Amino acid sequence: MSIKQRFAPLLQQRESEHLYRRRPLVFSPQQPVMQINGIECINFSSNDYLGLANSPQIKTALLNELKNSESSYGSGAAHLVTGHHIHHHLLEDELADWLGVERTLLFSTGYMANLAVQQALMQAGDTILADKLNHASLIDGAKLSEADFKRYPHLDMHALERRLQQTQANNSQAMIVTDGVFSMDGDIAPLDTLQKLAQKYQAWLFVDDAHGIGTLGEEGKGCFEYFGLQPDENTIIVGTLGKAFGTSGAFVAGSQTLIEALIQFARPYIYTTAMPQLNALAIREALKLVKDAKASRETLQKNIQYFRAGAQKIGLELWQSDTPIQPIMLGKSETAMAWSDALKQAGFWVSAIRPPTVPKNQARLRLTLSANHTIEQIDQLLTALAKIQATHTP
Repeated sequence: MSIKQRFAPLLQQRESEHLYRRRPLVFSPQQPVMQINGIECINFSSNDYLGLANSPQIKTALLNELKNSESSYGSGAAHLVTGHHIHHHLLEDELADWLGVERTLLFSTGYMANLAVQQALMQAGDTILADKLNHASLIDGAKLSEADFKRYPHLDMHALERRLQQTQANNSQAMIVTDGVFSMDGDIAPLDTLQKLAQKYQAWLFVDDAHGIGTLGEEGKGCFEYFGLQPDENTIIVGTLGKAFGTSGAFVAGSQTLIEALIQFARPYIYTTAMPQLNALAIREALKLVKDAKASRETLQKNIQYFRAGAQKIGLELWQSDTPIQPIMLGKSETAMAWSDALKQAGFWVSAIRPPTVPKNQARLRLTLSANHTIEQIDQLLTALAKIQATHTP
């Protein structure tokens, strides 16, 4: 059987079910008004929550570094060979100081970090207890480990505790794995309860805070700060740098022992080239901006509440979310695609999210807000949504 024979029917089926994915082509910097597929539109699909992706300060820092010729673009090797540049080293220290943990470890992507943690730390006889709606990278990381993999219903702390009781009775080391902010729903994991359960049952707590870092908490430190918590020695946090930080990459934060264990045993860390030195420098500059972004975080929250109030007035079905991720639930994939296409024609880019990314019959528009969106732009979007709602029934 050829590749074509195997996959052509599957591709045709995906097309017929309104599930085919296509890459939009961008002709402009990442910002609220963009050129996408040759169309000028207001972008409500980016994870650039603080508007740093096109930051002049980050660009200036990179240009100055290039003039000084102290950094190449490529790192040239893995961190454990010759790829660990001084900018990587300083960035890890600065992130650890900011978050109040002993150490951090850089990864090229959040996906790699989530693969690495579970594969390296969990052994045969251990148990991973994962929220049903965890990100795909957390699911894949669990499958790569030798541990038993069990999932609990979304945010169901009673179900989680029953599973923790079972693992304790079986003398199995448990790791609770959860998103901090769930990327398709925008709701927040109850970390206060999760931390108490982890400590009660001697479980490790692993939180992917990709969408919380930079946006949540007084100083933008993410979900732990949002709940007024401090991570303990058995806490593992992953933060990504391609969202609120406006750059690229990820880090794992935690104890000295955790980081050394990952350096020694995490295959996605050991066997990959380090991120470019200039990207590490860009992240260091972004960290300064994130620390000083209280006004932007306040504006972002105002935008979120303004949109939610306006959407409820026109009768849209919103998920319960106080984060920049605001899903509009539509049900059928073809309906979500029709709404997304209608918004594009009206000058707005809002992505349709369909299975298998979300459960069957839970297709939606995944609308994301930025501190750089204006009230006028949000009003224009709400007007367009009201018109589409009048002509397109879910």
